[in-house]
Amino acid sequence: MKLSRIAKIASLALAFGLVLSATPAQATDLQGSGASFPALLIEGCKAGFANSTDHSYTYASSSSGTGQSNSDKSIGDFWMSDGAYTASTKRASLIHIPLVAAPIAILHNLPSKKTLNLSASTIAGIFGGSITMWNDPAIVADNNGTYDRITYKLDRNGNPVKDAQGSPVILKTRTMKARYTLPEKKIGVVYRSDSSGTTENFTNYLSKSAPSIWKKAKNKVFKDSFPGDINDMSNLGRVVGAASSTGVSQLAGKTRYSITYAEVNYATANKLKIANVVNSAGASVAPDSTGVGAFLASSTQNENGFLTYDYTTKEKGAYPLGIVSYLLADSKYPDAARAKAVKEYATYILSTKCSKDVGAALGFSVIDGELLKKSLAQVAKIG
Repeated sequence: MKLSRIAKIASLALAFGLVLSATPAQATDLQGSGASFPALLIEGCKAGFANSTDHSYTYASSSSGTGQSNSDKSIGDFWMSDGAYTASTKRASLIHIPLVAAPIAILHNLPSKKTLNLSASTIAGIFGGSITMWNDPAIVADNNGTYDRITYKLDRNGNPVKDAQGSPVILKTRTMKARYTLPEKKIGVVYRSDSSGTTENFTNYLSKSAPSIWKKAKNKVFKDSFPGDINDMSNLGRVVGAASSTGVSQLAGKTRYSITYAEVNYATANKLKIANVVNSAGASVAPDSTGVGAFLASSTQNENGFLTYDYTTKEKGAYPLGIVSYLLADSKYPDAARAKAVKEYATYILSTKCSKDVGAALGFSVIDGELLKKSLAQVAKIG
């Protein structure tokens, strides 16, 4: 009897030990790299992902160009890009998944606490070098007039509720007066110097929204899309570059009367103000999740997962610099366990536990509705 009891205890202990050792054996440590745009959300959701799945990941934030290059060489397990990757070097098994949604914000270092309003043509003029002073008539006109401010009916995720035709439901429209006395100071322009999906989306917005001013096509490299001579004497020392969203926002934060483009969440840390963008409907819209949701509702998606944005949408509350950051993943991973872990990673980032509970405070938007269905359909192809 005594021996039998010892044997049972030993058997239970052995079984228990096997259970305890099973989790680490199944856990996968993923390695990701690429766009800096979604980095804060990815980092913010790391602990929740580990608690939910027992897997872990590290993410090297740099640029979309680096993510794309690393995907070519299969360096790591997943990659992030703010623009669709269509280069000839792209592996045939690589798929795109719209994973993170957020606005590109226009950040500036003016001393006033008032909200700055900027139209597409004015933004194009500022970043293209034809508007060099803060009291330029175009900026003055943008900031001394009346604009509509839209309030949408929101769902539990904070995104606009859509009607039967797919249009966001407006609860209220208010007319606001803008009054802003602008200083007679030179504008310091800070741009992304590295290959960047954020830049590709930003220059695409400029070329599509103000084609008479921004006459070059979109490009991941700002200098290659700049409509004039960026090395002209009038631009030297005034139009300067810095690498990554962190770099441009830090430089703008140290440069009085400067302007740049980056994620909303870089404003506070660098004591920068956030401008409203005047959309095609003539409304002044803040870069928040509601405006991004209204803008993405007008986009179309093809079978590859690529989104085409409608910058001329007349949706009143649309923030026209909303973008998605794509997960680049493989449909043919050599390791099935690693493929499963990447699929779980993608599913978790899309979940409200990450996109809403963590993302809202960081300025990100929840991907939901038809776009979420399409993203999950792409996730299902990971294998």
